[in-house]
Amino acid sequence: MSKVKSAQEAVGLVREGAMVAVNASSGLLCPDAVLKALGERFEREGAPKGLTTIHPIAAGDMFGSPGVDHIAFPGMISRIIGGSYPSGPSNAEPPRIWQRILANDLAAYNLPSGVVFDMLREGAAQRPGVLTKVGMDTFVDPELEGGAMNAVARDAPIVRRVAFEGEDWLYFPALRPDVAIIRATTADENGNLTFENEGATLGAMEMALAAHNCGGLVIAQVKRVAAQGTLKPHDVRVPGILVDVIVEAPDQLQTTATVYDPAISGEIFRPLSSFQMAAFNPGKVIARRVAQELKSGWAVNIGFGISANVPRILIEEGLHGAVTWVIEQGPVGGVPLLDFKFGCASNAEAFVASPHQFSYFQAGGFDCSLLSFLEIDAEGSVNVSRLAATPHRTAGAGGFVDITARARKIVFSGNFNAGAKMRIEDGRLVIDREGKVAKIVPKVDQVSFSGRRAVAQGQEVSYVTERCVLRLLPEGLTVTEIAPGIDLQRDVLDQAATPLRVAEDLREMDPALFAEDPMGLRL
Repeated sequence: MSKVKSAQEAVGLVREGAMVAVNASSGLLCPDAVLKALGERFEREGAPKGLTTIHPIAAGDMFGSPGVDHIAFPGMISRIIGGSYPSGPSNAEPPRIWQRILANDLAAYNLPSGVVFDMLREGAAQRPGVLTKVGMDTFVDPELEGGAMNAVARDAPIVRRVAFEGEDWLYFPALRPDVAIIRATTADENGNLTFENEGATLGAMEMALAAHNCGGLVIAQVKRVAAQGTLKPHDVRVPGILVDVIVEAPDQLQTTATVYDPAISGEIFRPLSSFQMAAFNPGKVIARRVAQELKSGWAVNIGFGISANVPRILIEEGLHGAVTWVIEQGPVGGVPLLDFKFGCASNAEAFVASPHQFSYFQAGGFDCSLLSFLEIDAEGSVNVSRLAATPHRTAGAGGFVDITARARKIVFSGNFNAGAKMRIEDGRLVIDREGKVAKIVPKVDQVSFSGRRAVAQGQEVSYVTERCVLRLLPEGLTVTEIAPGIDLQRDVLDQAATPLRVAEDLREMDPALFAEDPMGLRL
């Protein structure tokens, strides 16, 4: 019997109350054709109801790839476990899944992306669950929020603190999916999958293995179907013995923002001159100052936000290749891309499966991480995962908690406060109007990163803004550098909503950061 079916036939096999795992990262590898068909079935039939859906990294980003919103109808999902979630623009109504979460229509959890992959791995091996330190002293810890995003989830906790061999650990139970929905470029008639046009594989193999070993169904959306025996075995990333159904979707996008770019999938290398450099503004100053924290030969993780421009700073300074970039979706090396192509890299050296990349991060196997912040508090804790007033504008923590758990060095970056109007004039930072929202606060709204735990573990942590640099020291959050043109009291200490320490050797930030020409960066 042929494994090739229409999307409608494939989703007809999904049972009421099933646990459905989806392999995607925003618009990257999102199996939208299958998710759309599943939502359309529910609209026609009112079935399947009561699904549990699992998204290690968000499916859909609301800017071209609806992802989970295809199936976010009242009654269709009863529980959702996600590393991150689609985020909507401020001038539009919340994504459909956020409407369900905020209305308490379903139990919603935000768990570290790498840990969710680990939970699937444990399910695949028929083991009980995951013991880990990842998430301790953060919102994932049951002593804080247990990863619960709403009241319904708080009434049905997932994670527990347990004692094992004299230590406290977080315990996450194994996930045993009934259905895995994954995506590739090509399937042969036997279901062997290759990813030659994709920017990553994410956790396709791990997710398929979990569903298959738990007696479940594996649906693979692909761009094309090839004759059996025509795919090179070294190119096959998911074997056909794990795949039950193939859905051909010839119009699937490579990413939300890309029909097809062979540099994303490593089929060609772009000239470095083709990458657009950041405009000269206070944001570029921040990225330049972050770059000064790096050392040649390092492996460096970067996150979404200002720090994503640091690779372009190195290109501009003639230092491309001096460090190797590693991102959670799996690319190693090359030039990480921006905006809604984030998660992809052009000119990558390798594509690693996300679960393996997260194991690398969770154990602190890399040298440095460059990440953003929404808020910093008096203990140096950071919130990246929730804006209290408009939670749907944030995506949750994603891999942030996995990455920061044991990272040896972390550089957070962002504007000192929200809404300030600034410019650079004659090598000095000029603040024309101060922001109205403080980002350095007595206590963050949600602890995505624990400053107290970082100090106890001896992690090196700094925070780079346009007007100053702060470091997390055992004695507290300390201003160590200020920008030229900035008054320490008026522009820094008075603009923070919590007291800051000032280093005895306070110095001025490098003047070269504030000049438009390349700064002669040395690592």
